Formats: sequence, C-alpha cells, structure tokens
Amino acid sequence: MSERLDIVLMARHHDFSRSRIKGLIEAGFVKVNDEVVTKAGAKVDESDVLDVFIPPPVPAVPEPEDIPIDVIYEDENILALNKPPGLVVHPAPGHLTGTLVNALLAHCPDLSGIGGVSRPGIVHRLDQDTSGVMVVAKTQRAMDVLSKEFSSHANITKTYLALVHGTPVPAEGRIENLIGRSPFDRKKMAIVDRNGKVAVTNYRVAASARAVSRVECVIETGRTHQIRVHLASLGTPVVGDATYGRPRLDRQLDPPPARQLLHAWRLALKHPVTRAPMTFEAPVPDDFTAPWAPANA
Repeated sequence: MSERLDIVLMARHHDFSRSRIKGLIEAGFVKVNDEVVTKAGAKVDESDVLDVFIPPPVPAVPEPEDIPIDVIYEDENILALNKPPGLVVHPAPGHLTGTLVNALLAHCPDLSGIGGVSRPGIVHRLDQDTSGVMVVAKTQRAMDVLSKEFSSHANITKTYLALVHGTPVPAEGRIENLIGRSPFDRKKMAIVDRNGKVAVTNYRVAASARAVSRVECVIETGRTHQIRVHLASLGTPVVGDATYGRPRLDRQLDPPPARQLLHAWRLALKHPVTRAPMTFEAPVPDDFTAPWAPANA
C-alpha cells in the first residue's frame, strides 16, 4: 500500500517535525530508489529504498577568513564591493566557510552582529555565480536604513548586464508578472498565476551578435532569480544558466561559459547617513568579452 513520503519519513524520524521533513524533501535531500524526490506528497511503497541526507548545521557565528575583497568604495558606514562569480554571500549548508561574510568579518572586525549574527552587514544578495556590485552596512544605523530601502526598492536602482542566447523581441520592453516557486520543481522559480510576488524587469538590447546579445536590465523588484526567469520567458535565456538556460547552446560556444553570464553592473542609492546620491559600478568581467560575445555598444 502506498503512503505519502513525508508521512513515512516522520514515522522513521520521530525527532523531526513535519515542517523539517518537508524542508528536507523540497531542498533535495531525500532520495527514493536513488532518485531525488522533491514533493512531500509523493507516493512510496514498502519496497522502496529511502535515503535521507541531513545537512550539517550552519555555525552559529561565522569566523573571519583572509579572503580578498575588491573594494569599490568604503567609509565608516558602508562598503561597496565587486563580488566575483563563484563566491557565496553567506554561510549555508554546503558552504559553511569561504563566503563573503567570512571575508567581511576579517576586513571589518567591528561588523559582527550588525543586522544579525549569521549574516552581518548583508542587506541584499547576489546568486553565487552572479558577479558585480554589492553594498554592505557597517553600522546598525546604516543596516536599518538600507534594509528598509532594499526591501521596498525606494531610492534604489539596480542595473544588470546579461549575455543571452538570441535577441529579445521586442528589443526593449518591460516585463511585469508574478514570480513564485515552480509548482513542478520546488528548487526553481517560475512565472505563476497565483501565490507569487510581483516582479518587474525593464530591459533593452545593448548589442547583438548572430547568436548572443548583451542586454541591460533595470529591475524595480528583487525577486529570487528574477532576471534569469524573465529573460528565459522571452525565449532568450542567460548564457551559461544551468537552471533556466539551454545547455546545448552553451556547449556550442567556444570557449563554453563557465557560469551564468549575469553581472550586477551598476547600483545607485542614497547614502544611509548623509543621504547623498551615490552610484557604484563594477567593471564588466572578462568572460563577457569572449570571442562569441557582441562588442560593446
């Protein structure tokens, strides 16, 4: 007789709550017959082999680590930096050390505890493989102001550059819809009809080659994977995007991309203390100038 996966696991792991079991399943830590299953309601039989991986706990207090930081601007309240691709922003299962937070704690010894113990100074994030501008709060006052403004997007303008397969049509436009968890894969985001949050991306084609275009995106909201989902919805996914992209087309490029080619190019905001307008810009990374990439506009 078949039963729900989460019910079976609860019977086997009495010390875990149902929400904990559900979280492990949706995060991809459960296998049925050596296949990852991400739906708590999936049916399993007595003969099925279930494997559960329990990720190690994240350290309560991240430790300082001597990791170089590419500083764009710094004063006593904020720090703007150019995050390289591959760097995780804060500790999490699978990345307990070697993160930007670890680097910041070494660079700014007084940062610990600003805005929280586990993510000190972090007011916004970039995906691991997305490069570009980030700003960090160095004082609680700056943290309070910037957290509120990044959350509401007031006084914040974020401009990204992306290399995409093909050319968006029209060449300039505005995408507004709801983005939420994919009903088919909980590890992905998707455009949804309900149970999502409003997401707005303004884009324009800055340059185009035969197979790849450079697109500028100014976002009015900051939803998870927003630009990647929106550009993929136009039929022009980000080059190198393993989640929403086209791996077959990536493999045809020489050299093939080593990561998703999305770059947080420019960030405009008001200083959290002086309220002076400020704009920070991160140079376009080398992988945006691959032989198959369009020349600068």
